[in-house]
Amino acid sequence: MFEIPDIKNLTIEEILSAKEGQFFDRKSAEIKAKKIAEVLIAFANADGGLIAIGVCDGKVEGISAQGPIKINDFVQCKIDHCKPAVRAQERYLEVVNERGQKDHVLLIQVEPSRNSVHKTMSDKVFLRVGDESKELTHDQRLELEYDKGERLFEEQVISNCKIDDLDEEILKIYKASLNFEGDDLLQPLYARGFINDTKNGPEINAAGVLLFTKNPARFFPAARIRFLRYEGSSEEVGVEMNIVKQEYIEGPLPILIEKAKTVVKAQLREFTGLNPMNGKFTSVPEYPEFAWLEGIVNAVTHRAYNIQGDDIKIKMFDDRLEISSPGKFPNIVNRHNIKEVRYSRNPRIARALTEMGWVRELGEGVKRMFKEMNSFFLDDPEYHEGQNSVHLILKNNILMRRVRKQERINTLISKEWKSLSKEEQVALDYIYSRGQITTKQLATLINRGTNYSKKILEGLYQKGILNLIRTSRNDPNQHYTFKSND
Repeated sequence: MFEIPDIKNLTIEEILSAKEGQFFDRKSAEIKAKKIAEVLIAFANADGGLIAIGVCDGKVEGISAQGPIKINDFVQCKIDHCKPAVRAQERYLEVVNERGQKDHVLLIQVEPSRNSVHKTMSDKVFLRVGDESKELTHDQRLELEYDKGERLFEEQVISNCKIDDLDEEILKIYKASLNFEGDDLLQPLYARGFINDTKNGPEINAAGVLLFTKNPARFFPAARIRFLRYEGSSEEVGVEMNIVKQEYIEGPLPILIEKAKTVVKAQLREFTGLNPMNGKFTSVPEYPEFAWLEGIVNAVTHRAYNIQGDDIKIKMFDDRLEISSPGKFPNIVNRHNIKEVRYSRNPRIARALTEMGWVRELGEGVKRMFKEMNSFFLDDPEYHEGQNSVHLILKNNILMRRVRKQERINTLISKEWKSLSKEEQVALDYIYSRGQITTKQLATLINRGTNYSKKILEGLYQKGILNLIRTSRNDPNQHYTFKSND
């Protein structure tokens, strides 16, 4: 109920019965405004939430007995006791208190803060964890600042990393990518802010370590990729564990990407697919290379490297490829706007990998990933955000491919192919890959109107190539399939 708090429609019955947790808390009206501020801050630093003041131990106390000054303190504490101010809205819910008198319960709905860490006036930081507002330690606070973008982890100095730890071959590659003509391999790193001179000598930051050292895992043990190949389409455990290949991939980030590309490519299969240009069946890869490689590059570039206990995972199943990256979507990016909005958690790393040709600019890579999957008549890439990771899923439609590999369909299409128009060929190619097609889907594929697309599909139906599946003339779910699928 409170996963998305709704301050406008809540009733006192719902407030009394709701379980306190990640998004909801009840507080007695006797509480001090400073303590309310701690809860406000905890919610703002997490995912937002709702506080009901004037309810305690299953009883409706109300707030009227506290007087207008204290009630105003409750409302103003989001400003007076929080820095920066917490964004919140209030509602006075009319109730009958435990004494049978008309009263109010104060509801405060807190918005999550995407790019600020909120603190008390005494500089304490709280975070909502389950049903508790926990005060953070210094290290936990740093982690939160990294996640909110207030502080960039990649700029943290790695004091035990020395110049001798740098990989000369990677430095040469980077120098060449910048068209730098000098002899000093370190100069580009100084220029790009990966190394800084101090009174104690040169200091290398986390971005420099990850990109240019011989063995970044020495400094960041989880800065690696784990590849897992499963037999089947599910992940089993125990005696039924179905991992058939597992490989750990390590190295400076440019090499890490190259190694991962080699490992994944070696495990991919090819399938018989229809070439719409000539009507013949040819071998096509399981996924478009650009799509899965872009997924790996994005995971390496944008993962939260401050999360030390987890690595990037590539899981290959019979029907899909999953790439998971530690950390949530950075800042303003989410799964709905990822094709349009660009924001890097690690701007120095992103810039270096762009200069070396791995990262595409201005969201071009993600847009093209969707386009490439569509060109293979595969489902759109799926992004999901877990509790502390981002998951990309690419589906290969292997199960449908197996069903569609029927000799009768092959013979039928090949026999008729040369006499078909380009639009008819596109329609049949789509049905071969997806099993069915609607008028609207064809209209999108050929960039024409639905009336024109309907004529194309009706023509194929009249030729005896397609079946029309519908329950009535106005069935909104009507679609076409191959005649041979009867």
